Amino acid sequence: MDDKKKRQSMIVYLIIAIALAIGLRAYLYPSITQSQVQEVSYSQFVDMVDDGDVKTVKLNTGDSKIRFTTDKEGVTYETTQFPNDSGLVKRLRDAGVKFSAEIPDESDNLWLYMILSYVLPIVLIFGGGYLLNRRLRKQMGDDGPSMNFGGGFGMGGGLGRSNAKEVKGKETGVTFKDVAGQDEAKESLQEIVNFLSHPEKYAAIGARCPRGALLVGPPGTGKTLLAKAVAGEADVPFFQISGSEFVEMFVGRGAAKVRDLFKQANEKAPCIVFIDEIDTIGKKRGMSINSNDEREQTLNQLLTEMDGFDNHKGIVVLAATNQPDVLDPALLRPGRFDRRIPVELPDLVGREAILKLHANDVKMEPGIDFGFVARTTPGASGADLANIINEAALRAVRMGRSRVTQEDITESVDVVIAGEKKKSTVLNDHEKEVVAYHETGHAIVAAVQDGKTPVSKITIVPRTSGALGFTMQAEEDEHYLTTREEYEQRIAVLCGGRAAEELIFGHMTSGAANDIEKATKIARAMVTQLGMSDKFGMVALGESRNRYLGGGTELTCSDATATEIDNEVTAIVEMGHQTALKTLRDNRFKLHEIAHYLQKKETITGEEFMNILNRDDGFAPKYGGEQ
Repeated sequence: MDDKKKRQSMIVYLIIAIALAIGLRAYLYPSITQSQVQEVSYSQFVDMVDDGDVKTVKLNTGDSKIRFTTDKEGVTYETTQFPNDSGLVKRLRDAGVKFSAEIPDESDNLWLYMILSYVLPIVLIFGGGYLLNRRLRKQMGDDGPSMNFGGGFGMGGGLGRSNAKEVKGKETGVTFKDVAGQDEAKESLQEIVNFLSHPEKYAAIGARCPRGALLVGPPGTGKTLLAKAVAGEADVPFFQISGSEFVEMFVGRGAAKVRDLFKQANEKAPCIVFIDEIDTIGKKRGMSINSNDEREQTLNQLLTEMDGFDNHKGIVVLAATNQPDVLDPALLRPGRFDRRIPVELPDLVGREAILKLHANDVKMEPGIDFGFVARTTPGASGADLANIINEAALRAVRMGRSRVTQEDITESVDVVIAGEKKKSTVLNDHEKEVVAYHETGHAIVAAVQDGKTPVSKITIVPRTSGALGFTMQAEEDEHYLTTREEYEQRIAVLCGGRAAEELIFGHMTSGAANDIEKATKIARAMVTQLGMSDKFGMVALGESRNRYLGGGTELTCSDATATEIDNEVTAIVEMGHQTALKTLRDNRFKLHEIAHYLQKKETITGEEFMNILNRDDGFAPKYGGEQ
């Protein structure tokens, strides 16, 4: 029988024992059970005797109460303490009532009553707690008895033990060949693999392996996958636990789990300990009102353990977080997490490699252009790209195909970026026309701007994300530096939709809400972070918060300066708005032509768009506003 069944059986036995004790007490002392006894005053009893209602009377000399019955079946009456009534016996005889006296045994019964009422329940509770606690301490490696009942009956088996999942080496099923798009991170981790595989080489020269490595990056970039790959490459035991699993409602249990984790690691060395989301327990100390906060105790124990273990045995601690700015400095100093390894969003080449890696597990039509998909997904994480391939496979099955086509992948990109097509949303003719001009306005401004990413797709099909349409652009190459002019061009493209609405219909709609938000964000970054403002120059007026989680920017200036920043941001966005209006006025005929074509087809490719834009219609102004 396993431990869980033993604990369940023990609890059942305790419940049965307590129930038997309560039943025995009620049986031996029925006077305690008052559910069928009705209490009346002595005067009421006398009146009932005189009226002839009383049938039998029993006097208990122990508590000076009279218990009597009447002709009413199933009901017993009991008086309150009665006074010294010398005429009671004569009154009962005259009424023909049968009566008797009950003299309780004050010796044996009293002791038995005390034992059943008070001693037995206490013995059962403490005895059960002692047995459960003894079993817990045996599981923790300490046979010494303890009377700590903090765990209760249902949690005895888990207190103080870490919940780390142990996987043995190759059983992780992941090696570096299963990780794509993170070449720099793999290179940094390769040295740890070499140390775990051949520690004698490092010992010979006197080098020591890093005690720990911190994997830092946005969600979905493969931090956990890299940690598993290190264990798979080195073929050593791998202990995985989340930071949240250390946090307990009982004080000291988190620290106990840390001790147990490193005890297990020491027994299985060389090995890897991986703590995911370490920011849960690794936040800067002193941020809590309570100085004895459970999180801080857990962090203190982690710091002690990382200082205390012998890294010559080959214990490496890997941790992952997307909030490195909140971690305690003591955790990041050399000797604990010696290395900080960025696991950033993949670049163009990395995205293509990730797509090909995940496509190996899916049946694909030959000739799939993964490079095009990579260009249309800037800013996508590895998890996003894996989802794109899976969505493509699901779509192929829905369409009754046995292989994934380029169309399936292209559509899956739209699904991941903007959501599924929303069939329940049907635009009326006017709204459909407004959306067509709006998206065409974006596309024309993007195509006319020098150095902009070419348009790859325009659609006015509503999506579940709330978008009524979108214009997709595909990068030709990866850009790591962006000029002020390019930022201004991006703002102009974002203003193109609203500009088209104003130019053609003479009014504004709510369709530009997301465009306005993005344009304002770019303009504010130009002013506060990038030093691209003539008014403020090269001055940082804000700092990023949680940059891996999109926390935005917090201003570090006075209120008066903040007002001036708002004015400068407004001026930059308005300049982009005027640029978009001018571009669309210069290409008004093409705006009408492409918008009407888009209304009919609902979705057009970038090639179709460019063919119409570049086509010479004779009397119409040429592309770019040339006459």
